[in-house]
Amino acid sequence: MVSLQALFGGTFDPIHYGHLQTVEALAHQVGLRQVTLLPNNVPPHRPQPEASAAQRVAMVELAIADRPLFNLDTRELMRQTPSWTVETLEQLRAERGAQQPLAFIIGQDSLLSLHKWHRWEALLDLCHLLVCQRPGYPGTMPTPALQQWLTQHQTTDAEALHRQPAGLIWLADTPLVPVSATDIRQRRHQGMPCDDLLPAAVIDYINRQGLYRP
Repeated sequence: MVSLQALFGGTFDPIHYGHLQTVEALAHQVGLRQVTLLPNNVPPHRPQPEASAAQRVAMVELAIADRPLFNLDTRELMRQTPSWTVETLEQLRAERGAQQPLAFIIGQDSLLSLHKWHRWEALLDLCHLLVCQRPGYPGTMPTPALQQWLTQHQTTDAEALHRQPAGLIWLADTPLVPVSATDIRQRRHQGMPCDDLLPAAVIDYINRQGLYRP
């Protein structure tokens, strides 16, 4: 059986344990051997990152240096246009072949607003969706039609994610890690410590680069 490959996009401004520990728990649940991190260049739905693209890549490299589950793909940082997930997935699907099982990891917050994404209906033609819990977000979709769409595609069979290339949604029972990059930046701006929220190598880099200063 071909092993499921997963992709995880984000601004990673900065990368933190909420990213790493949640995805590691998800990997254990569904049998992932490889998760590719895809740092965004111009996130369509949110403010521009405080750290530069090079700094965010450096922080990701430091965070995953001792975590063999993860690798890094910087293709979205090469673009001068918005990072539309569906276009990145089309590229990756073309590269990895029509039969390779692919999954895209998102949070519950992203699932609830997925219908606002660019060409969102095409996502399940290209990949599975693996959805991690996020603290404080409802467990049902905002409209009956979207809830029906979720029910139609949802699976509780992890092996099915490995058997077919795309089309399924897995709602993961991942730990609720109450960490966000916004919280970390705010704490740094206020001169508060963040040592328990992200790897020591990343904290050291942030300090050396003078990022997120008060």
